[in-house]
Amino acid sequence: MKKENPKLAAEIRTLKGKKVKRLRAEGLLPATLYGKGVDSISLQMERSAVERVWENVGESGLVDLMVEKEEALPILLRNPQYGVVSDILIHVDCYKVNLKEKIVASVPIELIGESFSVKNGNILVEVTSEVEVEALPADLPEKLEVDLSALKTVEDTITVADLKVDKEKVEIKTAEDQLIVKTEEPKEEEVIEETVAPEEVEATKQKGEGEEGEEEEKKEEEKTNDRAENKTA
Repeated sequence: MKKENPKLAAEIRTLKGKKVKRLRAEGLLPATLYGKGVDSISLQMERSAVERVWENVGESGLVDLMVEKEEALPILLRNPQYGVVSDILIHVDCYKVNLKEKIVASVPIELIGESFSVKNGNILVEVTSEVEVEALPADLPEKLEVDLSALKTVEDTITVADLKVDKEKVEIKTAEDQLIVKTEEPKEEEVIEETVAPEEVEATKQKGEGEEGEEEEKKEEEKTNDRAENKTA
């Protein structure tokens, strides 16, 4: 059974530049359509609908885009942009593809399973979160799963070469020796001991000796004054 692509409806956008703020305030998302056999077109779509589709397919899942209720176009969502302050999706590109031509796309990596090394107290370190693959648009995987159960000790690693794909349909372009995930021993907290420099010790010692000497001189001076007063009396 053929997989059905998610669908998005779009309208031609007339507002451009700073005026698109008005669209965003109404829950609409500015977008741009470009790609194989089409001229660049400014579009607007319901932001919540785009966010739902993006969450499911990312950059590698085919989407059927219907512009002004015309025939659906096969596209990939690309280059999502987010607001600096609000972190809300503010623009996305719609790249029309030719279903008969291979393309290169980024595919996310999903970690599954449990690592025995992590259970033993070690720390999981994810180095690579996505890889580049080349395939026909319909053959692009939406994600590639990595089973963490292969990490039994800190010596074990998982690289791109360990990824499982249908090599007749999908070619991974990222280097095979690229590290994806590993585990590391937890770092011990460094205990910083407060040390006193020798010169500080000597200075403190000299200060103490000086204070004692001054005290002795003061006592001797008081005794001399007392004797002088008694003799005068």
